[in-house]
Amino acid sequence: MAKLNLFDRRKRRVRTSLRARSGSRPRLSVHRTGRHIYAQIIDDSQGRTLAAANTLGAKGTDMEAATRVGQQLAEKAKAAGVTAVVFDRGGFLFHGRVKALAEAAREGGLEF
Repeated sequence: MAKLNLFDRRKRRVRTSLRARSGSRPRLSVHRTGRHIYAQIIDDSQGRTLAAANTLGAKGTDMEAATRVGQQLAEKAKAAGVTAVVFDRGGFLFHGRVKALAEAAREGGLEF
């Protein structure tokens, strides 16, 4: 087996710890690229996406766009009946746009 790079090692470590403490709560998964940020709430037991939001077509700074994505995701989650999730940052560090998205989702009413 090939060696994993640092990002993949961090991603595997985060996912393993999430499985241990998630229970039956859905997972709020975040993916960040150079231009955009994507977030979705996934029910792993059924294997389906309950709510999703991204910055495609959004205007403004990166931090403002990430905050809007967090707010939109919280609204869609409430509409789908989800109030508590586990936060899956993947291999991304919890700062900058990822942190802004998480804080906006918390302010929108999601618990994690």
